[in-house]
Amino acid sequence: MEFSIATLLAQFVDDKLVAVKNLEKKLGCEDEASIEKLKIALDALERIGILIKEKGKYRRVYEEDVVEAKLRCSSKGFCFAIQDRENADDIYVRESHLSNAWNGDRVLVKVIKEGTRRRSPEGEVKLILERANPSLLATVTKTEDGYHAVPLDDRLLFELDLKENGQNLNEAVEHLVHVSVVRYPIAQNPPLGKVTKVLGSDAEAASDVDIVSCKHDLPLAFSETVTEAAASLPTKIAAAEIKKRLDLREKLTIAIEPKVELEASSWIENVLTLEKTEAGHWLLGVHIADVAHYIEADSLLDRTARKRGTAIDLRKKTLPLFPEGVTKRCSLVPGKDRLTLSVMITLNEQGEVVEFTIQPSVVKVDHRFTYEQVQSLLGQQDEQNPELAAATTVLKDIFFTLSPLVKAQRLQRGGFEIATPEIHSLYKDEGRLGTILVSPTLPVRSLLTELMVLVGKLVAEHLQALGVPGIYCTQPEPDVDELEDLLKLSYNLKLNLDLDAEEDIRPHDYQRLTQEFAKSTEAMVLNYLLQETFKPVKYSTTLGAHFGLAYSDGYTHCISPGQRYADLLVQRILKAVFAHGRDRRHTRVKEGVDLTSSSCHGQINWNVLPPQMHGEIEEELHALVLHLNDREKLAEDAEKDLEGLRKAEKMKERTGKVFEGLITGVQSYGFFVEIEDLLVEGLVHVSSLKDDWYEYRSRQSCLVGRKNRIAYRLGDRVEVEVKSVDYYRQQIDLVTVGGGSEASNAELEEE
Repeated sequence: MEFSIATLLAQFVDDKLVAVKNLEKKLGCEDEASIEKLKIALDALERIGILIKEKGKYRRVYEEDVVEAKLRCSSKGFCFAIQDRENADDIYVRESHLSNAWNGDRVLVKVIKEGTRRRSPEGEVKLILERANPSLLATVTKTEDGYHAVPLDDRLLFELDLKENGQNLNEAVEHLVHVSVVRYPIAQNPPLGKVTKVLGSDAEAASDVDIVSCKHDLPLAFSETVTEAAASLPTKIAAAEIKKRLDLREKLTIAIEPKVELEASSWIENVLTLEKTEAGHWLLGVHIADVAHYIEADSLLDRTARKRGTAIDLRKKTLPLFPEGVTKRCSLVPGKDRLTLSVMITLNEQGEVVEFTIQPSVVKVDHRFTYEQVQSLLGQQDEQNPELAAATTVLKDIFFTLSPLVKAQRLQRGGFEIATPEIHSLYKDEGRLGTILVSPTLPVRSLLTELMVLVGKLVAEHLQALGVPGIYCTQPEPDVDELEDLLKLSYNLKLNLDLDAEEDIRPHDYQRLTQEFAKSTEAMVLNYLLQETFKPVKYSTTLGAHFGLAYSDGYTHCISPGQRYADLLVQRILKAVFAHGRDRRHTRVKEGVDLTSSSCHGQINWNVLPPQMHGEIEEELHALVLHLNDREKLAEDAEKDLEGLRKAEKMKERTGKVFEGLITGVQSYGFFVEIEDLLVEGLVHVSSLKDDWYEYRSRQSCLVGRKNRIAYRLGDRVEVEVKSVDYYRQQIDLVTVGGGSEASNAELEEE
């Protein structure tokens, strides 16, 4: 199994000694070659002072002036090391101090010059922990020295020598290719690569999925051994296993899935039951596929999924976490007995949680509907088909009564939702954005999300109450600076926001923003821009606030263990509690608490898990958090990249056409226009404004003509023509053909 230095160092927690055998197991070093690579890495890290060896074991050495960070470079050659800690200073790294590190690499940086009020601290790369570019997109050139690959990413300021590798590279000259890095630069020796795929004569001729998967080095297939391991999983459930679980097979159980997920190879990871209790409460069951039962920790399938981190949605193609063989065993298909982890939630008539349990179970799905089918059934007065009548009643109870009540509880505590034309996500919870999206054409989708988010909140509460290690989802509040232009735009559109940009932003502020946006004719554009202000959702081993869901005290992902590795980890922790948890302080106590129920909250003052197991889980989570966050960021970048390419392709086809748009950003070099119907942004460069000399007014966020007194300001409507489109860089150049407004006296005055 391949491992990076970052993955290796993540196994060292605090000041503990770690045995080599333990490292071999954690890193999946099963053959002589990988064991030898591990030995070489350990020796090298010891020599440069990162590790110290004591009695055959290794300990991590920490230095105050050495930090872990990710390099972010510009096309002009200067780089900054971005630390993982929130609000930590970015460290400036000169080109001469990069030590052959590239943009995106995770590195250890030694601070060599402290920062001041006006200048960032400076540093030098001490060690490259993980390469971000094991492959890249490039064009092939030919010189007297041979063939070379010139990266398309202009932040990679080098060329690779190409290894011929039995290929006719002459046919690839001036073509877009995918290049695998065979050797990174060493001293004065340039990097060496080999062409793995010729994508086309240029970016526009290549498949968008190929471009994105190659650009981000996404795995398109599983190895034969991994596929075989998935196919060898047991197909039958042992009767003894069913006896140990809560048997819910007689309950009316419903699966609700997007249309694309009706394919045989797709995941159905969670299903629903609903009934009324004798006390008149609702008993909602959310049943999650028990993937942990089949995927053993540190097995080949587990290590493969851990490396991928998350499934990635490339629209036409999903890059899954597991091979199809795992899906066949775990997916909650109708008519089959399936192992699940059930979250049974009792809610009162106001939608408040009265109590809940989490326990292993077995279910059999009765019906599977798409969102569109559910909406159709909800619109019918009386269902004539007796098989569907009971299911329709349950669906109406869920979507007309229960989910709106849960939503009302969320809005009451300051939560919000963002309107969007379409929702694209592999997940039924809030997904990568971190907040609930609402589509006017598919309201069922967001109402289902309300219930899934509630499950994540309750599972986080349970982990916290049990005092066991957990992995939580956090999201910081947006920076006020990120919101400044949007607030100016909103004021120019005459919206009454009543928001103080000088104070910290709270979820309740976003609730007011979205409510005010809904009154505007530009609501879709404003909501789209609002999404851009969100900070990334991060995994953490400690509780933290989640801005997009308005939670201040803990939330976790748990409903998609077959598509997110973090969810699988949470499932394993819960199952460890059920299998090994202590339900009483000591054996002299006659009655223990119910570790599966919220009734035990506040009663536990002992260690639920055995100390060794508790420590091992803690160490594993600590080692994985950075990796999982990196994989989520990579997936988000890839999905956005694909969306950008598709928008660029649409606009390329519309070159020369005129659209009406809204000015959403103004800079000294031009202004940005959002074409509302397509939610596509383009730039009108100041050099294209030929009718006058335009000056920038930063205070008013506008460009003003000296002679004609025409102003282009935030919120103005303009007519623009699509001049040109750079497909790969997703840059759309526009020229104005009409619009703008008369400048005010304040805007005409010199600043």
